[in-house]
Amino acid sequence: MRDNPLFNKNYGTPHNTAPFDRIQLEDYEPAILEGIRQDDAFIQRITDNPEPPTFDNTVAVTTPDDMLERVTKVFFNLLSAETNDEMDALAQKLSPILTEHANNILFNKRYFQRIQAVYEQYHKPSTINPEPLTINPEPARPLTPEEQMLLEKSYEGFIRAGAALDEAGQARLREMNQQMALLTLQFSQNNLKATNAYQLHITDEADLAGLPDSARDAAALAAKENGKEGWLFTLHAPSYGPFLTYADNRELRRQMYMAKNTLCVGDGELSNEAIVRQLVNLRREHAQLLGYKTFADYVLKERMAETADNVYRLLDQLLEAYMEPARKEVAEIEAIARKLEGADFELKPWDFSYYGHKLKMERFNIDAEMTRPYLQLSRVKEGVFGLATRLYGITFRENKDIPVYHPDVQAYEVLDKDGSFLAVLYTDFFPRKGKQSGAWMTSFKEQWIGPEDNCPDPKDPSLWKNSRPHVSLVMNFTKPTETKPALLTLGEVETFLHEFGHALHGIFANTRFASLSGTSVYWDFVELPSQLMENFAVEPDFLNTFAAHYETGEPMPADLIQRIIDSRNFNVAYACIRQVSFGLLDMAYYTLTEPFTADVQAFEREAWKRALLFDEVPGTCMTVQFGHIMSGGYAAGYYSYKWAEVLDADAFSVFKHDGIFNRETAQRFRDCILSRGGTEHPMTLYKRFRGQEPTIDALLKRNGIKRPTPDPSRNGGECLRSGR
Repeated sequence: MRDNPLFNKNYGTPHNTAPFDRIQLEDYEPAILEGIRQDDAFIQRITDNPEPPTFDNTVAVTTPDDMLERVTKVFFNLLSAETNDEMDALAQKLSPILTEHANNILFNKRYFQRIQAVYEQYHKPSTINPEPLTINPEPARPLTPEEQMLLEKSYEGFIRAGAALDEAGQARLREMNQQMALLTLQFSQNNLKATNAYQLHITDEADLAGLPDSARDAAALAAKENGKEGWLFTLHAPSYGPFLTYADNRELRRQMYMAKNTLCVGDGELSNEAIVRQLVNLRREHAQLLGYKTFADYVLKERMAETADNVYRLLDQLLEAYMEPARKEVAEIEAIARKLEGADFELKPWDFSYYGHKLKMERFNIDAEMTRPYLQLSRVKEGVFGLATRLYGITFRENKDIPVYHPDVQAYEVLDKDGSFLAVLYTDFFPRKGKQSGAWMTSFKEQWIGPEDNCPDPKDPSLWKNSRPHVSLVMNFTKPTETKPALLTLGEVETFLHEFGHALHGIFANTRFASLSGTSVYWDFVELPSQLMENFAVEPDFLNTFAAHYETGEPMPADLIQRIIDSRNFNVAYACIRQVSFGLLDMAYYTLTEPFTADVQAFEREAWKRALLFDEVPGTCMTVQFGHIMSGGYAAGYYSYKWAEVLDADAFSVFKHDGIFNRETAQRFRDCILSRGGTEHPMTLYKRFRGQEPTIDALLKRNGIKRPTPDPSRNGGECLRSGR
């Protein structure tokens, strides 16, 4: 009988990385069940401790091997990046078990009593759980800011999970948590299956008119991989985006658009409409059971925005500043369409990218395909890694002895400027059947500082180990073909930089507690490091470090770079309003105070109508495929992207002022933000870097948008106010 590799915390791999080459599907379930057993025993030791509760023996106590965390990290990361039907079925089986385990911890009365007793040593006693508990007679030792944050998050985590509810309330919460866990999983699985199910198979080459060679070659390769003749287009981003932008055949563009925007609509097997209603209602009920008026109120209590009013204030500011420029942009694209097609031509959503591309060519003579030959993925990777070297002094060294979960994946050791080991970084660039669409950063192991098993004195911090993280970048870029290497668009380079910014947040983590490490920050702060990195994509000094023709080695021409810069704000207002519309839709669902019984499509039309730039197309629906707010972590938080965009524009203005490669500025950003994780309130960290709160001014300036005349009736609103 083979050994289950997940049972041994010492994998025998470089940096104790996950042994992907030895893990089999049947290993997960017994390892997760054993992890749950160990978790229960760990909590039991804390609650059975006869000593009075203190921060050190109740809140800060950790184990060097959290088996459940270790195994579920692998399982659920692969569920997104390399899944199959058997793994999906196992996830459905394990999800209720894991949810029940989480509920058992959060509703453990004795555990909560000890946490509360410690909390009340540093805060005013509450009336929650007033039953007597032995309190430590010794004065509580002072806590560091990080320790104070951990205590607050631990206590609030119990309260927000329902630890203070009566038995009936907790029983209902358990039931709802189980339902939500399964529904979010089903929502994601439906989206992936529906996306994979659609193919546009073209056999007549005439239907490829307008498409560049890169799109044709990728489609030919896809057809070959599926055992078909001709060309195959899918709804995955590297296939769908170019088709909508370049294909002359309007009817085929319409078919692709409709296929994409009707995913999971209706009442079929993969429909998400009923799931949406259930999730929205469960989240509302969950929040109201805990004493909040709406789910948004519940979520925003732990966000920089703090209230729905502040979110709407930001969205309203953006609507006021960007709506008229966006309407002008759409009108200009409609004008060129009518110039080419006739005065009675009616612009539809499946036409926008196509004629927008033609206007961009006319105005700037710039096109994604012009830059693609200069953006070979291997060189882009060198450029992005080189940017981190130039800013922070870190280096990347591929280690082929580190196991990977798919042949496309590469593993790197990240070394600090003094040569010390910082992190493992996995890169996974290309789409495939078992992989969710989009791009994301995740981790297989968080960073933490603490004693190991063999530490001679676990209470002596000088003997503790700084256990470094294992970070992963997962994307869906244009694949290499039989004749060409992987050549990216500038948009894909921006995506790379975005996710790499998240990776740096994880790589530089330097906190004591894993739960506060890296990207474990307020959700509307987590996008700052990622969006800040996107700014480099149009900086000539950065592009010149790697952008060279994949065949000749010639650098990207200076006039092409200048045209990129000149066109940077093309349709920027349209893009902003599109994001605002998503934010409005999100807030509409999660500020509901009564049960949601409406038709999902009708509700969507009403929710975002003041930000719409096109008439709704009957039968289409964004909500049912909007994973961010339904199955992801952005429910009542999609505004975060625009919130963070204000932050990143304000922060990058410092880099622009000091020099985009300025080491001192970068080091300050690392020290004040990237390495600190969630150890302090994010506005405290930001002001430590910036010296002041951010305003919307830098974003408006970057986008070339004129500030609207201030409304004297408003009280403030120019800054992102955090209440701290």
